[in-house]
Amino acid sequence: MPTALITGATGQDGAYLAQFLLQTGYRVIGLLRRSASADVIGERLRWLGIERDIEMRDGDLIDLSSLARVVQDVAPDEVYNLAAQSFVATSWQQPLLTGTVTGMGAVAMLEALRLVRPSARFYQASSSEMFGMVQAQQQNEHTPFHPRSPYAVAKLFAHWMTINYRESFGLHASSGILFNHESPLRGIEFVTRRITDGVARIKLGLARELVLGNLEAKRDWGHAKDYVRAMWLILQQAEPGDYVVATGRTASVRDFCELAFSYAGLDYRDHVVTRDELKRPAEVDYLQGDAAKARRQLGWEPTISLEEMVGEMVEADLARYRASVSR
Repeated sequence: MPTALITGATGQDGAYLAQFLLQTGYRVIGLLRRSASADVIGERLRWLGIERDIEMRDGDLIDLSSLARVVQDVAPDEVYNLAAQSFVATSWQQPLLTGTVTGMGAVAMLEALRLVRPSARFYQASSSEMFGMVQAQQQNEHTPFHPRSPYAVAKLFAHWMTINYRESFGLHASSGILFNHESPLRGIEFVTRRITDGVARIKLGLARELVLGNLEAKRDWGHAKDYVRAMWLILQQAEPGDYVVATGRTASVRDFCELAFSYAGLDYRDHVVTRDELKRPAEVDYLQGDAAKARRQLGWEPTISLEEMVGEMVEADLARYRASVSR
């Protein structure tokens, strides 16, 4: 039974990845940063019904000694570094924290593996936000980066350090440059979940309007379930490398609103209002991924459409509110 260590195991991607790995026959270890909210951070694992199937170990990405101890103890075959301060808007308010956790945290894990478990395969969660002010109509592994937020800069540092550890020390260290991927487990602070949550509240008469920022930003949106499968496939390759993971289809925030409200039988134009203060200081206007390498080398294809994903998210939020109202 192979052993996988996941940082960020209680997040959206970590929870779906843990579920996938358990179904594939892995022993799954999650790294848990202790906090006052430790009693509620396993909500996503409980939602998937796998909270009792994962072993949680105390550790922190900014504490190399704790990482080395965990790696020594569990001897992982694969390490998936998904933990980060991952909300782009917050990264302008907390740039030092974002740089430390999102950037230096990846290096701390790489260093722990170099010192303790160099045979382990390492996956770094890179981000399409690194492309920022895009230099090509579609972005692939060779497209130049132009990050436009502290989050994206921190991710780019971690991305290049992953390449550096691969080339300098011979680690099987790979990265997935994942474009936006969503699900019912997405945090409420992200715009996609804010939209589907707002649709549910409006549909059930709990709210009348939804306040958003820039409706014209365009993203390549896929489902997190499809994307965690790509993470696993990346680490099954004989040679490490970097892969863009994307659907190749771009839609605007406005398009996402229209799909979500229409699913509930509503017109978004009757309920969505915009405020300039919710817009980013430096916007990423357009992202569209070219995942030809992942299709060719990994045999990966997305299986869940944007429309199916939006419907699933709206249904999940409607169910959440109906359950809370009935209590």
